[in-house]
Amino acid sequence: MFRYFIYLAYDGTNYHGWQVQPNGTSVQETLTRALITFLRDDAIEVTGAGRTDAGVHARLMVAHFDIEWMLDCDVVTDKLNRLLPPDIAVYQVRRVVQDAHARFDATYRTYKYYITTCKDPFIRHYAWRVFQPLDFEKMNEAAQVLFDYTDFTSFSKLHTDVKTNNCRIMQAHWDQAGPYEWVFTIQADRFLRNMVRAIVGTLVEVGRGKLTVEGFRKVIEDKNRCSAGTSVPGNALFLVDIGYPEDLFLNV
Repeated sequence: MFRYFIYLAYDGTNYHGWQVQPNGTSVQETLTRALITFLRDDAIEVTGAGRTDAGVHARLMVAHFDIEWMLDCDVVTDKLNRLLPPDIAVYQVRRVVQDAHARFDATYRTYKYYITTCKDPFIRHYAWRVFQPLDFEKMNEAAQVLFDYTDFTSFSKLHTDVKTNNCRIMQAHWDQAGPYEWVFTIQADRFLRNMVRAIVGTLVEVGRGKLTVEGFRKVIEDKNRCSAGTSVPGNALFLVDIGYPEDLFLNV
C-alpha cells in the first residue's frame, strides 16, 4: 500500500462540515467520491487532519488515503480539481511514509476568525459583523491568559469522545486587518470541538466590557462550558495552516 497526503482548501458554506454526515453533504464525502471516481477503487477512505463544523472554511486542510499502486501526484491533483466542485480545490498531493497520519502527526494547527465592525457586502459571508464597539486591547490582554493553561474544558463542546481536554496554545492574538476589520489568530497542537468559536465568543464579552481579564481567567479555571461565552458564527472561521515533521514526506 502507498499512502498520500492531500493538501486542499474549501469554502464551507454549502457543507455540513468536514466529517461525513448522515443527513447532509460533507467535504470528506465529496473528496472521497472524487477519489473513488478517478482511481476506480471503492475501498478508498479519506482521513482528515481534524473536523471543521458546518459552514467553517479551510484555506488549508490535509487528509490522507491509501492506494495499492504508486501515483503521479501532479496528475492526481489535476484530475481531482476537474472532478471536484468549484468550492473545493486541491493544492497538491504528496507521498508520505506508510504510517504517516494526517491527524495524529500534525504538530500544530492555525485558525483565523474575522470580525468586521461595519456593513460590507463583499465580506459578509466570511466575517462576523459586530454592532457594538469592542476594546481589542483588552481582548488581546485576555488572549494572553490562554498561555497560562492547558485544560480548556470550558471551551469544549459537551459530550465529545476525546480522552483529554488539554491543548498547548502557541499563538493567540488580535490584529487589525483594515479600517473596520479585525482577525484573531490562534495556533495550538490540537483543538477541541467548538473551541475556537467559544474562545472568540468569550473574548468578545471582554471587549464589550461584560467580562474582565480576571473574569476570563476564572472562566478557564471553572472548566465548565456554561461559564464561557456563546459560540460565535462559523462562517467567519478559517483553518489556515497545519504543520508536520518533514521526515514524513518521501521525495519521489
